[in-house]
Amino acid sequence: MTDIVDPATRSRMMSGIRGVDTKPELIVRKALFASGFRFRLHRKDLPGRPDIVLPGRQVAIFVHGCFWHVHQGCRYAKTPASRKEFWEVKLAANVARDSAKRDALLLKGWRVLIVWECATRSISVKELLPDLLKDWMEGSRTTGEIDSGSTFP
Repeated sequence: MTDIVDPATRSRMMSGIRGVDTKPELIVRKALFASGFRFRLHRKDLPGRPDIVLPGRQVAIFVHGCFWHVHQGCRYAKTPASRKEFWEVKLAANVARDSAKRDALLLKGWRVLIVWECATRSISVKELLPDLLKDWMEGSRTTGEIDSGSTFP
């Protein structure tokens, strides 16, 4: 299957994809702030440069796009039909890099939370997001994930 747009258009489209201050990231930051948490952004001195960092709690939060970070079982994480081999290699490298970042943070004594993009798209989960974040922060788990299937415990 061939691409439906010309290479220049595809390049322009891909360059418009933001790496920081994405809509899902802003939603998570707003939910954290509403729950009374204060945080830092994109700490370059930490492995993987987490999207959100709560230094006093030693918590690193990554807000992952379901497509780019291959959220298993998510409807937003479909491999494109065109250039399938390219995308499989690229996305597998992203997953491996994510795992290495998480492991490096855990070795340094940090707790790591992944908030998936689909959680910020789900109206029911988005409403619960401040409570879900607060519950995880106040718990003792070293790793966690919040996605569209997350519910308040």
